[in-house]
Order: sequence, then C-alpha cells, then structure tokens
Amino acid sequence: MKIGFYNNFIPCLITTDGVIDISDIVANINEGEPQLLMERLISSFDSLRPSLETAVSNSQATPLDQVQLRAPLPRPGKVLCGNTNYKEYVPIDPPRPLRTFFKSPDAVIGPGDTISLPKFRPTIFNHEAELAIVIGKQAKNLQEDQALGHVFGYTTGVDVSARAPEDGEAGLPGGYGKSFDTFLPIGPAITTADEISNPNNLQVRYWVNGELRQDYNTDDMEHSVAYTIAALSHVMTLMPGDLILAGTNHSHLGPLQDGDFAEIEIESIGRNGNHVQDSLKRSWDPHDLRQPEVLVARREAQKTQPNTGTWPFQKFGGES
Repeated sequence: MKIGFYNNFIPCLITTDGVIDISDIVANINEGEPQLLMERLISSFDSLRPSLETAVSNSQATPLDQVQLRAPLPRPGKVLCGNTNYKEYVPIDPPRPLRTFFKSPDAVIGPGDTISLPKFRPTIFNHEAELAIVIGKQAKNLQEDQALGHVFGYTTGVDVSARAPEDGEAGLPGGYGKSFDTFLPIGPAITTADEISNPNNLQVRYWVNGELRQDYNTDDMEHSVAYTIAALSHVMTLMPGDLILAGTNHSHLGPLQDGDFAEIEIESIGRNGNHVQDSLKRSWDPHDLRQPEVLVARREAQKTQPNTGTWPFQKFGGES
C-alpha cells in the first residue's frame, strides 16, 4: 500500500490508476496539520487498514496527471542520515563505525517541487540518492533483530549537499551544507513495509536530465537498515513519522545546477522528480562525476585505521 498526500495535502492512497482520497477514513484523527495527520495514521494503521483496503477495491481513482502529489512526510520530527554507509566495492572487516548526522526537517519538499540552490558558494552542489525509512512505532534500545518490526514503510530521499565553501567564501554555521531549505526531496509516497521483503536488496537509480548517474543496490550497505535503526535507538527514542536516510554509494555523484530535472527511482517504492533552480546561474561540468577508483582508494586506506566499533553493539577488539 502506498500512502501520501495530494493537492492541498489531502490524504490519499496512490495506485497505478491514480490517487484515492481517504479523508473520510482518517477524519477522526485529522487535527489539521498534515505531518500530525500522517503520524497518527501511521500509529493507527492496523485499525485503519481494513477500511483502506476497501477503499482501494471500491473507490474510483483520480488520474495522477490531474493532481499534484505532495511530500508524504511534510515535516518529520527527526531526519537522521547515514554518512556514506556503503562499502563502495571494498568490504572492511570489521566494518567501519556507523556514522550519522541530523538534517533539517524543513529541507523536505515533495514531487515536482523545486530544489532552490542558495547564494552560498560551495565547491559544488551534489545529489545523493538514498533509501528513506519511515519509523512506525516508538523504538528505544532495540536489538538488530527487532528493528524492522518498528518500520512503517519506505520512500525515496535525495540528500542534496553543498560541499565545502569556495576559496574566499565564509563557512556555514554548524557546517549545515545539507540542511538548506528544499535540500530533501522525498516521495512520491510511503510504501508500507509489508511490500518490501528485504530493504537491503533494492536497486536505487538517479537521473539528471535523462542521463543515468547513480545506479546501485542497497545490499552494499556497510551497516544494514536494521542495524542502523537499532544503533540509533540506543541514543534517542525514535518516534512514528521519524525519517532515516540510509546513506549512498558515492560512485558517479555529480552536480546539480540551474535548469536540471532530476529523478530518483527505488525498486518497488516509486519514482520522484524535481527541478533545480539557481538565481546565480552557476555551472559545473555535468560529466565530471565521482569515479569508482577514487572511492576504492579511500576505502583501502581506511583498512589500516583504528576501529572502535559502533556503540553499543561493537566494542574495540571485537568484544560484544
């Protein structure tokens, strides 16, 4: 089942035939804010599911070309992102520690919305196509084998990134080069977890102006979806509607610039596209992409670095 919003954030199911309005089904949990409505829908999903399934069978859909889809999580309570988190052709044993960071929830935009590049001058603006995980129920101190049971569903996410400032440009406060407004396209819907048998076996693709750039499988994650959720749950309580981006394979990352149209597609989850706008009209070589051999060299160098593991599951020296 695919759940989202359309037009003026009307709650809906998204099918191959179009959108099905579910406003009546969720009327008793709707207090007016789209994010709160989605969080309550997630928390109440088991009780709502029979009515939603009936709606899929009995309701007439409005074709997708007649509506505007919206971000399925307009402003998540937390957005946590994997920092790299891919083997990138070089397994390391034991794995490098899991690294994550916060991204501003206000960076979220939806299908068809515009990525607006700020006047800040980085060396480049990059795309990072990623699997995004939507938490379904409160999660605290989970073990890895419990974690997927706390997932409501999955969507696509693009971690737009402003790299280090150009020479002469002041640094950003806090280094928030990934948290500018519009720097997190998600959507087109939340695909419920029952439709994804293994989140660590999904193909992720990203195109810019019709040219394929990123093309990788989530089976290459250094730390699985389950491990990532479990580790984070020992630091903070994860809540329904929180969003976790699983990181990216950096092979063939390239620039985003004015006039681009970029699309992400994740197998079994969906496809989402956004235009790019830059008032300064800056440009980079669209074929100057990050090459795999550079990533291999970086990973080979990491094999000799001390590894203290990821708290609380791995300790230095392999102790449990």
